[in-house]
Amino acid sequence: MKLNEVLTKSIQFFKDKKIDTARLDAELLISHALKIDRMGLYLKYDQPLTDAEVSECREMIRRRSLGEPVAYIVQEKGFYGLNFFVEKGVLVPRPETEMIVDEVLHFLKSNPIQNPRILDLGTGSGCIGLSISKNHPEATLVAVDQSETSRKIFLKNAEALNLTDRCQFISADIDALDFSNLDLFDFIVSNPPYIDVADQRVQKSVRDFEPETALFAPDRGFALLKSWSKKTTPLLKDKSLMIFEMGMDQGSEMLAYFQTLGAFNKVSVLKDLSGLVRFIKAVR
Repeated sequence: MKLNEVLTKSIQFFKDKKIDTARLDAELLISHALKIDRMGLYLKYDQPLTDAEVSECREMIRRRSLGEPVAYIVQEKGFYGLNFFVEKGVLVPRPETEMIVDEVLHFLKSNPIQNPRILDLGTGSGCIGLSISKNHPEATLVAVDQSETSRKIFLKNAEALNLTDRCQFISADIDALDFSNLDLFDFIVSNPPYIDVADQRVQKSVRDFEPETALFAPDRGFALLKSWSKKTTPLLKDKSLMIFEMGMDQGSEMLAYFQTLGAFNKVSVLKDLSGLVRFIKAVR
């Protein structure tokens, strides 16, 4: 079987399965299976494949057809122009989350801070904190997550990005952690679990494959948004920033909650590029 046959049939198979990104997914999976880049698929379009190569492609296509995210199959996801290793057990980085990195870097540009310190709560793969650190040569990062999978993946990504010497990972439940022995921070960032367990809008593939502990929270999804922000607000320096991702229906309640913390000069709700409420931002 030739490469073009495998690619064409895979794309059609995904379309029949109602996968919106049929061509992209097929290209990513087959190029990964064949250990070539996506451009190479078309440079070698008429190349015959070995039986082993066809079998490898079919296995990846099968896994995707069952709803497994491409990122878990290829164990990689791009985020803020960087490549992050991911696997089941950590949340797949989303493009909209990149706005947290943008906000921190913009704040640093407008308010130069020497050796800025970042606290990343529920870090997962480390994509937020590590992206900020990679884009600011003086930044240091403390990342916290209770997941052993997160610890392993975070350290792997930090090493791949040559950031190990500027990062610290703390394995702990954030609500139970004693932060008193840590220095203050210039930035506290987080994409915490914020989805209501009863929310029926969550895609089946997300529910089936991504870790529940990184997605869902009690109290209609508000529990960790509130407890993590309240607990860590005293760790902020003057002239600092806290920004959390949240759900599109949580803006007004989180705005009111942050204002009750009494620690911020300005609290605002930000929308993502799709125009959906996505972040709560507080400046001290």
